[in-house]
Amino acid sequence: MTIDDAAHYSPEERAAIVGAYPEHEREARARGIPVLGSGRIFPVAEALIACEPFRLPRYWPRIGALDFGWDHPSAAIELAWDTEADVVYVTKAARASQQTPAMQTLTLKPWGEWLPFAWPRDGRRETLEGAGVALARQYQAHGLNMLSRHAQFPDGSVSVEAGLMEMLDRMQSGRFKVFSTLGDWFEEFRLFHRKDGQVVKLRDDLMAATRYGVMMLREAVVDPAEFRAARRQAGQSDPLGAFR
Repeated sequence: MTIDDAAHYSPEERAAIVGAYPEHEREARARGIPVLGSGRIFPVAEALIACEPFRLPRYWPRIGALDFGWDHPSAAIELAWDTEADVVYVTKAARASQQTPAMQTLTLKPWGEWLPFAWPRDGRRETLEGAGVALARQYQAHGLNMLSRHAQFPDGSVSVEAGLMEMLDRMQSGRFKVFSTLGDWFEEFRLFHRKDGQVVKLRDDLMAATRYGVMMLREAVVDPAEFRAARRQAGQSDPLGAFR
């Protein structure tokens, strides 16, 4: 039962009650959506970042991002970037346990073989399952378009806290949105928290993948086929041959 089911309150009274709660606690208190309060890494109301899915403009750059795993899930997301408004959208998400690079690539390649994928620093590590071949190279061998270097900021740093603060700043300023249909993403978002000041690395796989994508947003590209398919306006110059 949510506060909306409490018929003895008028709509105005319900709005006043919900408005009195701290913003990041409203889903839990008014609608029973589980969240972790004071320890939350992203103390942001879902309503501030959720949006209905829509057809992406063909000129928006996009990038994928991976977080590797085995017993804990491997996870992947796609980001689309509205460069004019500087708003990042999480448009796709996938999460699965005990999947080899070959299996996961079958899921991700339909997102677009052209789509570049960011990946974490541990992707350089050799694995027993891959007979000593680094994880990132295994995905690449199966046809996934992996970036040439692991996720990092322009200065080469890989700070987790800096990545989280970049995401939080975007959320609070309205420059980070997530398609409302991505239930697994929101499940992790609600429970992503700290304990004794440290990030709890449990069920955070999609959050980690999103952070890698945000860190490497500068590597996002436009779908070449969509770009070429755009109708050329009469008299429009075409110095790069984009419409040929």
